[in-house]
Amino acid sequence: MRLHRGRLAVPSTLLALSLVLASCTSFSESFGEDPAPTTTSAAPEPEAAPIEWTDCNEQIQAIVADRPGSERDLSFECGRTEVPISYDEPQGATLPLFLVRVVSATQTDRIGSLFVNPGGPGASGADAAIGLALTLPDEILARFDIVGFDPRGVGLSTPVECIPDERHEQLVAADPRPVTEEEIDAAFTFAEEIADGCADEYGDALGTFNTVDTARDLDRLREALDEEQLNYLGYSYGTTLGSTYAELFPDRVRAMVLDAAVDPDTDLQANAEERAAGLEAGFDAFAANCVGLLAGCPLGADPRQFVEQLLAQAEATPIPSSEPGETRQATPGVIMTAIRAGLSGTESWPQLAQALAAAQAGDARGVFSLADSYSGRLEDGTYSNLFDANIAINCADHDARFEPEEVRTLVAEWSEQYPLFGAGSAIGLYTCSVWDAERTPLPERDAEGSAPILVIGTSGDPVTPLAGAVDLAEDLEAGVLLTWQGQGHTAYPKSDCVNAAVNAYLIDLTVPMDGLTCPA
Repeated sequence: MRLHRGRLAVPSTLLALSLVLASCTSFSESFGEDPAPTTTSAAPEPEAAPIEWTDCNEQIQAIVADRPGSERDLSFECGRTEVPISYDEPQGATLPLFLVRVVSATQTDRIGSLFVNPGGPGASGADAAIGLALTLPDEILARFDIVGFDPRGVGLSTPVECIPDERHEQLVAADPRPVTEEEIDAAFTFAEEIADGCADEYGDALGTFNTVDTARDLDRLREALDEEQLNYLGYSYGTTLGSTYAELFPDRVRAMVLDAAVDPDTDLQANAEERAAGLEAGFDAFAANCVGLLAGCPLGADPRQFVEQLLAQAEATPIPSSEPGETRQATPGVIMTAIRAGLSGTESWPQLAQALAAAQAGDARGVFSLADSYSGRLEDGTYSNLFDANIAINCADHDARFEPEEVRTLVAEWSEQYPLFGAGSAIGLYTCSVWDAERTPLPERDAEGSAPILVIGTSGDPVTPLAGAVDLAEDLEAGVLLTWQGQGHTAYPKSDCVNAAVNAYLIDLTVPMDGLTCPA
């Protein structure tokens, strides 16, 4: 049931942020709670609702105080606005969106707002604005406000919450490679139970959480900020959101950077297979790097064999953690979730290697740390709504359905071709097949009439392989491809060459040569 398209790795502040903002901003509105009356009149679409900004600088500064980049002189504002639940009835009921805006004290010659989205779907744009303000190049902070919003159904914007915490635990711990009839049936049953629970909780409103309407929300936010055109930086699924915006509103794009593109030309099955193949290649790159370390690899001479043995060990006897108060024990599902998290970037490879070695020695503390970062588990043991929103948005965006026998066939084929990740990727195709909600399929995206759009792909991206960026750049009428010959998920701002190209484009609208390649 692993549907993640992937996301930029930024430290989560969501739990702390929700607590400190409780006294200054209300997010209690939800579907069915006193909505504005709907209308069936032919009245024109109303103007965007204003954004109510609140100073939350002191609270967020306290949260990020110990992070790299916190020495920057930044100020933080938290905002709230309303958007239509349905754009078919734009004067009807509304839902609240939550935003964070970050402004640097070094800002001069301001260009405007740079909207950011970290992907997922389901990841918090508010978190991304905070995290990226600590890491983006100084040149960008000097010219742009950094603005992130939690998309509808995500984080603090009327979150989809229909998977209980105990279900989240089961989801992470579940068999990551179901291959027997019994294991596959159990995976099917689990997907059906989650789908039924969410349908019971939300009914017809479940289909509201889709990318097309989120793109329309983004245009409302642009209008509310009095920005004539949009500046946008999107990662992973954020490339889907950005390209959808460009398709709907091509003349409103000033500059758009789409990093680690989700392939727009593949169907769900091909996309799932690409992801499995990319993760296998990503693991091989991690293993080769580990074996090549002068200090020696903690996983020995054959990391893949080490992982297979570790998974068998955890299957026989789940592995405890040395974390004080931790009662969970690591199953193969937890270990594979940790591996997915660790493959997201080369900066995580040392942590992944040490965590796997420690787990083999009987301490799962490290693998739980990685797995929790991937699954949205918070420090108090509860979960963010990352998985809930991820499933809801993914399923609303596509109308393909797979019969159980089709999935069984793919499980058998892919488990042979992609030993670590194939079976799990195939099982994931069943999730949306039983999802009971209205679908709003993504449009084809050429964004005819748009300004140039910069698409970035990474040759060693294990989550969204380079082919996706190539296809998206080709599909977009004004697409320009930049390739980074690096490893990990997303490229900006990890390379001086990539940074120079992106900064010049965002600031001066200097478009790099199509096909530019930056070395690792």
